[in-house]
Amino acid sequence: MPPGPAGPADSASATTAELLARFPEVAPPVATAGAAVTIVLRDGASDVETLLIERTERPTDPASGQVAFPGGRVEDSDGSLLATALRELEEEVGLTESDLRAPPRYVSTEHAVRFGVRVGVFAAALGADTNPPTVLSEDEVAHVFWLPRSALTETRRVHRETGLGLVEVPATVFEGHILWGFTRRVLRNFFGLPSEDESGGPAFAPDPSRGRGGDADASRRQG
Repeated sequence: MPPGPAGPADSASATTAELLARFPEVAPPVATAGAAVTIVLRDGASDVETLLIERTERPTDPASGQVAFPGGRVEDSDGSLLATALRELEEEVGLTESDLRAPPRYVSTEHAVRFGVRVGVFAAALGADTNPPTVLSEDEVAHVFWLPRSALTETRRVHRETGLGLVEVPATVFEGHILWGFTRRVLRNFFGLPSEDESGGPAFAPDPSRGRGGDADASRRQG
């Protein structure tokens, strides 16, 4: 079991190195989860920042228009959840392991209710003098942006479609981007912030063309 996240007082001022030092360097086998994501961190000008993506709006994508971590479903060729996380990181935002300060740390495995899948969560710091993350396919990703840790301390209530229909959920709104559900819950927990009532929400960016997304695919996994 990885060590638990630091308390709010510790994580409020911790650097990326201190945040990552809480977790082990392990690579759980793919059998333990159906997907993997990466929390990519950097030390910003005044705060630790997290890399997030905003999905392109597409009618066939259940995560259409949502904010999420880079990541996706396990493929048969992946030998570990870490391999899944690194593959998706490169495919979605162009970052490879060499762009990271050190190999990603295993944080936890969480249940993404909306997609009915367990998700392996990893975390890593962006290395110095690396190429910046970028949108590689506008058909899948509309934007990449950095969210400062302090933005997560402010909560707004927004209406979103969930498995229970249209409901009001807690969210973080930053420069027009709306973060809610699984991704927000995992990130708040990572930074040691109190948990809130999160209803569903996107965990990663499904890709229907590769059999990892789409309404039919999600429904099969939820059944």
